[in-house]
Amino acid sequence: MMSDRLFNLTGKRILITGSNGGLGLAIAGGLGRLGASVILNGRDEAKLNAAVDGLRSTGLDVAAARFDVTSEAEVASAIDGLEAEAPIDVLINNAGIQRRVRLDEITLEVWEEVLRTNLTSAMLMGRQVARGMITRQRGKIVNICSVMSDLGRTTTGAYTAAKGGLKMLTRAMCADWGPLGLQINAIGPGYFATEMTQPLIENPEFNAWVVNRTPARRWGEPSDLVGASAFFSSAASDFVNGQILYVDGGMTTVL
Repeated sequence: MMSDRLFNLTGKRILITGSNGGLGLAIAGGLGRLGASVILNGRDEAKLNAAVDGLRSTGLDVAAARFDVTSEAEVASAIDGLEAEAPIDVLINNAGIQRRVRLDEITLEVWEEVLRTNLTSAMLMGRQVARGMITRQRGKIVNICSVMSDLGRTTTGAYTAAKGGLKMLTRAMCADWGPLGLQINAIGPGYFATEMTQPLIENPEFNAWVVNRTPARRWGEPSDLVGASAFFSSAASDFVNGQILYVDGGMTTVL
C-alpha cells in the first residue's frame, strides 16, 4: 500500500539529540516501533545507557552516542564516527533546557547557556550531519521548536529567543540545503507532561491555566509527538520543507 511506503521507516537511521529521557526518548521509542534504527544521545552516560537498555528490552534497534551537542569538537568527532559506521538518514535536534528568570534579572551566563543548548547546538549538529547528507543528496533534519517560537511569556525570555531563532534557523537550513536534496522542518510542541514539567502540573493555578488555554483541554503526552516526528522523518514529507508544525492541542490558534 502507498501509505506503507510513505510512512515506512524500516532501515532509516535516526539520531535524536537529548534523548536519554523526556520527549526525546518518547520520540525515539515511537520511531523505533515504526522500524527505524534509533541513536540516543545525552551527556549523562549512566542515564543514556539505561535509556538504551530500556528500549532494547522491548526489541527495538537502539544505539548510544554520548557527546555534548554544545561542543563543536565533540559534535564533529561523534558524527564522523557515526557516519563511518553507516549514513545518518534523519537528525532530530531535540536537546534543550529552560531557565525561568525575568530578563531584567538574567545573567549573561544563563542567557548564553540557554541559547547555546537550544539554538547553537542545532546549528552545530545540522552543519555536521548535513555534509554527509549533501554528498548523498538526501536526508532529513527535524528541529524541535516550541509554542515559544511564536509566543512570549514572563520568565521565558532566553528560551523564547532561542526557540524563535530555531524556527528561523529551520528556514535558513531549508534555503541553503533544500536545493541539495535535504528536507528541514520543525515541530513546535505545546505544554507536555514530562519529568521537567511535573512541578508545573502540580501547581493548581498553572495547571488550570494550561488546560483552559488549550482547546484540547489537556497537557500533551510525549507519545503525541511521534506522529509528527514520523511524518517529517519519512517519505511522506518529501515535498515539505522549511515548515513548523505545532503539536499544541490548538494553543497557538486561539485567544
